[in-house]
Amino acid sequence: MAHRLLRDAEADGWERSDFPIICESCLGDNPYVRMTRAVYDKECKICQRPFTVFRWRPGRDARYKKTEICQTCCKLKNVCQVCLLDLEYGLPVQVRDTALSIDSNDAIPKSDVNREYFAEEHDRRARAGLDYESSYGKVRANDTILKLQRTSPYYKRNRAHVCSFYIRGECTRGAECPYRHEMPVTGELSQQNIKDRYYGYA
Repeated sequence: MAHRLLRDAEADGWERSDFPIICESCLGDNPYVRMTRAVYDKECKICQRPFTVFRWRPGRDARYKKTEICQTCCKLKNVCQVCLLDLEYGLPVQVRDTALSIDSNDAIPKSDVNREYFAEEHDRRARAGLDYESSYGKVRANDTILKLQRTSPYYKRNRAHVCSFYIRGECTRGAECPYRHEMPVTGELSQQNIKDRYYGYA
């Protein structure tokens, strides 16, 4: 088995890519971005398969961003690899699916073995040149989604995180602190985890 893996670079079925699939907001407003690439650096937060991780800083006052999910999971839901918002409309998965009347929760298996088989099957089809059986490209946009869609990039998402020491009143760095000095906005979605965001659960 080890000899087969050494001879055939594609035998493991893991993702190798040269550029991430990301939205314009995550890429940033700077036309000159220095991006690092680490092959098989982390596991995908959805399917737990190793993938190529990209890391960059979208602007001077922005925090570093990195890809969180693999390109297979990204293509299956048509979302950005970083923020998990829809690539075409800039909306969360749940909002997009509701507006387009798509029931996509049953499309991607949630058990480990089925999810691995499902991802490998879609990777094999993509390498063969066949299109993904995604329902997102086949659905026509309606008035609701056209009213909700984000028409311009939202670069404020790339700002640094809020300073936890400032919230407690203990930050001693002052103006040199790389984090924002403002009180955080709390709400029901502020504690949402990445899997709930990907599958479109509130």
